[in-house]
Amino acid sequence: MRIAEVLRKKGSDVATISPDATVTELLAVLAERNVGALVVVENERIVGIVSERDVVRRAHERGAAILSAKVAEIMTTDVATCDPAETVDHLTVLMTQRRIRHVPVIDNGRLCGIVSIGDVVKNRMDELEEAQKQLQAYILQG
Repeated sequence: MRIAEVLRKKGSDVATISPDATVTELLAVLAERNVGALVVVENERIVGIVSERDVVRRAHERGAAILSAKVAEIMTTDVATCDPAETVDHLTVLMTQRRIRHVPVIDNGRLCGIVSIGDVVKNRMDELEEAQKQLQAYILQG
């Protein structure tokens, strides 16, 4: 299955934030949107990605002072991205190798979605359920 199909099923809405926002603002958006990561965008260009993990890691290092820090100080700048034409299997390998849970989807240089490890797992579960139904139908016909 292609990433484009995953986005068709889940939607292509992407939560973003400015690198100049504070970590407190970041936490508010994460909670409000019920997501685990935000794509950091400046002048319509991806400059990073920031996740709950990033906040926890920095909070451990810096304590409550992290809340007033800028997103730019804690974000990951080496952002792994994928194309809608890529397969879910390819994305699974990328996520496993890089130990990441969120990958922005870029189509013709434009941010068009984000896929999480949860989306990948759900896709795999859907595939397995469909295969099970087909196998049961085949057996019952036999």
